[in-house]
Amino acid sequence: MTEPIARFKDLSIDAVDPLLLGPFWAAALGLEVVRSDPAMVRLAGPTPQSTVWLAQVPEPVTVKQRVHLDVHVADVEDLLELGATPLDLDSFRWQVLRDPEGGELCAFPREQVPERRLYEVVVDCADPAALAAWWAGVIGGRWQHDEHHGWAGLEQIPGAPFDHLVFVPVPEAKTVKNRIHWDVDTNDVRGLVEHGARVVRKPDEEVVWTVLVDPEGNEFCAFEG
Repeated sequence: MTEPIARFKDLSIDAVDPLLLGPFWAAALGLEVVRSDPAMVRLAGPTPQSTVWLAQVPEPVTVKQRVHLDVHVADVEDLLELGATPLDLDSFRWQVLRDPEGGELCAFPREQVPERRLYEVVVDCADPAALAAWWAGVIGGRWQHDEHHGWAGLEQIPGAPFDHLVFVPVPEAKTVKNRIHWDVDTNDVRGLVEHGARVVRKPDEEVVWTVLVDPEGNEFCAFEG
């Protein structure tokens, strides 16, 4: 098996108002707010990879998110009381909600809620099998493809604070920057490019990381060193 090029680092969520969205996601994911200011909120958990950053952006949610989070809950009412709003409570064995800024999330009720409440990171895409295989080469894990339903996914990702990274087929193309992305640590940004990533921003006076996109245009940040 080929050694992964990078390691999962943490998650980042865009927010018009991090001070509003940060406490919601802290409670939803069972994390602690350890930094709180208008430009950036940082949530921390039991491992460094549990970290979630909420960074301020000027753009509100305007289209369905291509990346969303699935969470374990005792009852969907718990998230509604935190400020979520219902989107579809009846069509699936899970409930589809919007967070306080309108971003989609899915709630999976459990009789026993795991301490780690982030269940899955879900990505809309055109070719789930190809993208799952590509990300397996980047951050490791075991990938599988459900040909009947069309989805593909990664599990057992080293260090990841969730069970699965899931890729699901959708007909629509990506049109705007993803509001949720993940960061990776790597010793080889060039290797990511050779693997098929594309650099959209190199380190400069403002950022020390490299911003890249995967073969379907999903943004991620690579921290080298």
